[in-house]
Amino acid sequence: MSIILALETSCDETAVAITRDGEVLASEISSQIALHRPYGGVVPELASRSHLPQIRPLVEAATARAGLRLADVDAFAATAGPGLASSLLIGNTVAKALALAHRRPFLAINHLEGHLLSPFVGAPGGVVPCVALIVSGGHTELVLMRGHGQYERLGSTLDDAAGEAFDKVARILGLPYPGGPSIQSAAVRGDSKRFRFPRSFQKDAERLEFSFSGLKTAVLYEVAGKPPAQYDPKLLDAQFVADVAASFQEAAVDVLVTKCRQALAARARHTLLVGGGVAANSRLREQLEQASRSDRFHLVLAPLSLCTDNAAMSAIAWELLNAGHTADLDVDVTAGLVRRKKHSP
Repeated sequence: MSIILALETSCDETAVAITRDGEVLASEISSQIALHRPYGGVVPELASRSHLPQIRPLVEAATARAGLRLADVDAFAATAGPGLASSLLIGNTVAKALALAHRRPFLAINHLEGHLLSPFVGAPGGVVPCVALIVSGGHTELVLMRGHGQYERLGSTLDDAAGEAFDKVARILGLPYPGGPSIQSAAVRGDSKRFRFPRSFQKDAERLEFSFSGLKTAVLYEVAGKPPAQYDPKLLDAQFVADVAASFQEAAVDVLVTKCRQALAARARHTLLVGGGVAANSRLREQLEQASRSDRFHLVLAPLSLCTDNAAMSAIAWELLNAGHTADLDVDVTAGLVRRKKHSP
């Protein structure tokens, strides 16, 4: 039996979770949305500074909820990348200090792998071979997953990630940060067919890549003219904003769903996994459900509670610990793959 305490500080959420053999016993999250909203996006220095006062109370809350002491923990884990370096360092430093103080192994978690495997957290059958879509503010990637730790990238975004596009379009329309929920809320009142925005690579079934920069620019031209002129987002007609939001969302979702279907066909797979912050979008989930029925594939969606950044998805650390994939205490945070090393007691 392995009890793991994991920290997540890759961006603007401070999160702590405790798992036992992959089962989540406690998951605590402190969001910084209100802090960054006035700036229309995450300010790295504010994010890193704001993690500091939150970690200890969250660790105490998680251990209390799980009914455990720090001495009961078998290993300490932290997200080591990708993410904001200054934020990653906070969680890594705390987790390493706890590991050193309690003479326990330290586990370096890859943030993308956490999102990739989040739909399987608590699932009785564990990881199954599938095509996976990671779709978030910083990443939009299609991955062929043969098993735990066996991944092949099929395609990724060439420019903006889907979540990044949502944030930028929300800013163009004068909608509050974060853009994903704001666009979704505005789109409910809008006509998704009013504007026909571009859908990059949609008809190219052999190209499993994404591009949302042109879509974002098309929205800007519709709102501010071509070439864009200065305007006051507060003066935009409410119905116009709703229609643009709905049309943009429809275009982005259409591309994501189409590329997933093409990837499943290209690799002859019958299971699609979807995780990441944008996986919480209700229109995306609705369209994926519809596609799964028409194409007859099995759809595994990350629970809403595990879509945005959290430490519970670091339940994958249990598998790493069992396989001996621990990290030295001098391992640095990185934007690439997490280095792994077998631990010697």
